[in-house]
Amino acid sequence: MNKGKIIVVAAPSGCGKSTIINAVMDDADLNLGFSVSATTRSPRPGEIDGVNYYFMTEEAFRDTIAEGGFIEYEEVYPGRFYGTLRSEIERITASGRNIILDLDVNGALGVKKLYGSQALTLFIEPPSLEELRRRLEFRGTEAPEVVDVRIDRAQYELSRAPEFDRRIVNDRLDLAIKQTRNLFEAFVAGGKI
Repeated sequence: MNKGKIIVVAAPSGCGKSTIINAVMDDADLNLGFSVSATTRSPRPGEIDGVNYYFMTEEAFRDTIAEGGFIEYEEVYPGRFYGTLRSEIERITASGRNIILDLDVNGALGVKKLYGSQALTLFIEPPSLEELRRRLEFRGTEAPEVVDVRIDRAQYELSRAPEFDRRIVNDRLDLAIKQTRNLFEAFVAGGKI
């Protein structure tokens, strides 16, 4: 059985990354599995260990880091970790399924460094920073100072975009989904990307 491939998607907040990933997840031709992340946060009501997240104690998470068990991780707040288990990647790709990872820029580029040609990195871009700001403000879910922080972060992330295998500008969602699906299909089939 052929080993599955790894697809990594990164984007600034507000670029439609989750919407695009969800739109292609059900494409049977892609044979996609989604990586379940590990975290040290407590489960929320209704969340199931191994389905929503792998819930770990901080000590167990740190031990797994020391053992090289994560392909990427981040401490987002003191003692609050999130990461992608190497065993999760191996479990899915060993079964012949392809895996899609939704990561930040640094995590995505780290996966590419580890897996080389077995991994495809895709960066979803906004048409412009002004349009990204408009989208974030339109959502109305964040205070203006939080939008400013997200725009500052987006500038950094956009500076790293040239390091990705491919980039797609999400100016029109339907077109971005189609371009993403075509790119993934070519990569999974072993064609040129």
